[in-house]
Amino acid sequence: IHWGVYAVPAGTYQGRQIGGIGEWIMYNAKIPVAEYRGFAKQFNPVRYNPDDWVRAAKDAGMKYIVITSKHHDGFALFDSQASDWNVVKAAPYGKDLLQPLAEACQRHGLRLGFYYSQAQDWNNPGGGVCGQHWDPAQEGDMGAYIRDVAVPQVTELLTRYPLSVFWWDTPCGMTKEFADQLIPLLRLRPGIIHNNRLGVYPGDTETPEQEIPATGFKGRDWETCMTMNDTWGFKSYDHNWKPTQVLVRNLIDCASKGGNYLLNVGPTSEGLIPEPSLQRLEEVGAWMKVNGEAIYATAASPFKKLAWGRCTQRPGKLYLHVFDWPQNGQLAVPLVSRVRKVYLLAKPGETLAVTDREEGKRISVPSAPPSPYASVVVCEIDGPPMVVAPRIRQEADGALTLRAADAEITGHSLKTETKGNGEPNLGYWVDAKDYATWPVTITRAGDYIVEVTYACAPAAEGSVVCLQIGDDEHSATVPATQGWDDFVTARAGRVQVRATGPVDITLKATEMPRGAVVNLRSIVLLPAE
Repeated sequence: IHWGVYAVPAGTYQGRQIGGIGEWIMYNAKIPVAEYRGFAKQFNPVRYNPDDWVRAAKDAGMKYIVITSKHHDGFALFDSQASDWNVVKAAPYGKDLLQPLAEACQRHGLRLGFYYSQAQDWNNPGGGVCGQHWDPAQEGDMGAYIRDVAVPQVTELLTRYPLSVFWWDTPCGMTKEFADQLIPLLRLRPGIIHNNRLGVYPGDTETPEQEIPATGFKGRDWETCMTMNDTWGFKSYDHNWKPTQVLVRNLIDCASKGGNYLLNVGPTSEGLIPEPSLQRLEEVGAWMKVNGEAIYATAASPFKKLAWGRCTQRPGKLYLHVFDWPQNGQLAVPLVSRVRKVYLLAKPGETLAVTDREEGKRISVPSAPPSPYASVVVCEIDGPPMVVAPRIRQEADGALTLRAADAEITGHSLKTETKGNGEPNLGYWVDAKDYATWPVTITRAGDYIVEVTYACAPAAEGSVVCLQIGDDEHSATVPATQGWDDFVTARAGRVQVRATGPVDITLKATEMPRGAVVNLRSIVLLPAE
C-alpha cells in the first residue's frame, strides 16, 4: 500500500500532468518543501476504513500487508516524536493511520509489514536523495538525519506495532556506518523479516521490482513487488490497469519459482482504494478460492520450462497451471514418475486419463478450460518428481538458438536476470569458474556461423570465452558495447559440428582480466552454407 501526501496532487502540479510514478511527484516536479507541505493540509482521509482494506486483501487470498509508514517525501503516517512532518501534526486528519490498520490485520489474521524510506527523505533536513537537492530547505547533515529522525522513527515503529516485516527502500547515501545504527533496532521485534534494501546488508529477502526473475533466487527467499497500473502512489489519470489474467499468471509465475507476489494498491487522499484495484482483487480472490491449494505452501517447479504454463508442487502432488489450453485435448508433461491420479483442481471428482509416451505423459483434458486465467491440473505421483530433461532442437532451417532462459547454470554468481526489453540474459558473471550449459539435439552436422546477442561495459571488455560442442571448442574475445544494458547482435566466427544426436553445448570463460565476463541473451548457430 503506497499512501501519503502525494495522493493529494495525484500526479498533477500547477495544472500539468507530471510524468513518472505518483509518489515521486515532489522529486519529478522539483516542488519546493514549503509548497509541498501545503498539500498535507488537504490530506484528510475521512473515508479510510482499515477493515475494508484488510478484508479486500484477505478476500483476494493475501496473507500479509506492507504499507508505506514513511515514503521518500518524509511524511509519516503515524504520530512521530522525531519529526512534526506527520499525519497527526501536519494534516487535518490528526490521527495515527497505522494503528487501526494493525488492529484490523490482527482481527482478520493477516501479518503486517511497514515500508520505511530510511535514507531518502525530501522534507526532513539532511535526508538523502537519489540525485540532487533542489531546495535549500533540504540541506543538512545526513548523519544528524539518521541519528535524529531515522533511528528514532524506526524505534517507534518497531516498538508500537505488531510487525512481521520491515521493508527498507532506496539506500541513496546510505553507508555502513549509517546502516549499523539501524540494523540493531530489529532486535526490538524478534523474528521480524527485513529485506535487502538497507545497503550493505543482504537482509532476509530479495526484492525484484516490476519484474519476475527468470529462474527465481536459488537459496534465497524473494518477493516480486509490482503495480496494478503504472504507478505505486495514486495518480488520478493512470488507467493502464493490468488485466486480471495477467495478475493471476504473475502470481503463479512467482510461486512456480519459489517466490511471493507483493501486489500494490495506491489509495486516494480520502482513503479509498480505487475501484479498478478492488475489482481485480475480487477476481483474483475468486480464482484463489478454487485454486489456492496450488499456490499456498507449495515449492518451485521441478521442470525447467513448460511450453503451456507453469508448475508448483508439494510432496506427492504436481500442480500444472495451464495458460495455453491444448487444442487437441492432450496436455504433454515431461514427467517420468508413476502417476496415481490426475484431475482438475476445479473438479476434483472427475479423473483424467493419462498415457505414457517417450517424451513423458499425455493427459487427456476437456475441450474447454475451467478458467480464463489459468486452469490447474493436479497430478498425484509416487515419490519425488522425476522429469524428462528437455533438449533444445534445431529449427527446420537448421538454426539452433541457445537462449539465456534455457541455460543450465553451474557456479555461484552467474544467474539469469532481465534487463531492457524484458528478454532474459545471463548476468552477474563475475566468477570465471561459472559456466552455462545447453542440452541440445543435433539433427544436421556441418559448419555453423556463431551469432551472439550480448552486452559488455567498456571497463570489463577483453574476457575470452570458449564455446564447447562435444569435443570441439571455439574461443572468442568479448568486445565492449556501450554498457551492461546495451545489447548488440554480432557474429563471433564459425564452428564445426561433427555429429548428430544429443550433445551438451557449454560456454565457459577461460580469461577474465577485468572482473566480469559478459551479459548474454543468446547464441545462435546458423548453417554456414
